[in-house]
Amino acid sequence: MSGKLRAEELRLVRSPDEVGEGATSAGHVPAKNNSLNVAIEIRNATLRYPIGPFVRGSLKASLFGLFGRRESTPPPEFVDAITSLDLSIRTGERVGIIGSNGSGKSTLLRAMAGIYPIQQGSISVVGQIGTLLDIGLGFESESTGRENIYYRGMAMGFSRKDIAAAEREIVDFADLGGFIDLPMRTYSSGMYVRLGFAVSTQFRPDVLLIDEVFGAGDAAFADKALKRMQAIVQSAGIVVLATHDLGLVERLCTRVLWINRGTIVRDGHPPLVVPQFQQFMAGQLAI
Repeated sequence: MSGKLRAEELRLVRSPDEVGEGATSAGHVPAKNNSLNVAIEIRNATLRYPIGPFVRGSLKASLFGLFGRRESTPPPEFVDAITSLDLSIRTGERVGIIGSNGSGKSTLLRAMAGIYPIQQGSISVVGQIGTLLDIGLGFESESTGRENIYYRGMAMGFSRKDIAAAEREIVDFADLGGFIDLPMRTYSSGMYVRLGFAVSTQFRPDVLLIDEVFGAGDAAFADKALKRMQAIVQSAGIVVLATHDLGLVERLCTRVLWINRGTIVRDGHPPLVVPQFQQFMAGQLAI
């Protein structure tokens, strides 16, 4: 198959002019939700990581300083995890992000969530964000699962009263049995996923961001989680999922972003993009 698709088959990455007006300053801009226009707008976003040895502040540098000598410090080097990226995601889309390890999938999700600051461009999110980016994020391992429902819920901005009203449904959805009242250090990775997903999606966020966590869960829970994600989208929301599970992408997503070295290589429907990515990984397609 050719490395290019016909324009009518592949939705191309939009330029800033096509995306429309947005925040002009670099950074993450949460916007108010009007419930009918949930959206993610990314314009010319670039995120860099410093690489190489960190010399300043080292013991060696301190000893040289005592004797009036200064150790030469090489200029810092950076790698672009996201490069001049433009993207628009609208209400009702279920977007899968695929790519090889180190391609920028997780970085892009965390930039959308406002966790990683970008050095250039802007990211605007309309709607309340729910995240499942790390199975242990926001949990206290020495506290019980039930206690952690409250910790995580309050970290999401909900009152203790709101969480108490939803506690039974969260416990039932996670389906952990007696483990719900045991310390989370006794949990398997799959149990972490169950509880984290149950809490993160209980209050129906407008934008749900998920990073490669379902590999730790079982098939029965994946089916239940899929139905809940579909319900979120049907209630005027967005789901963005970064994963290596191409079967899950084909099953869940209406759109796929293939990311490579921080840029979008393909943006289109799963039956078109996934086979091309598989060809690329098999060395049968150059990009």
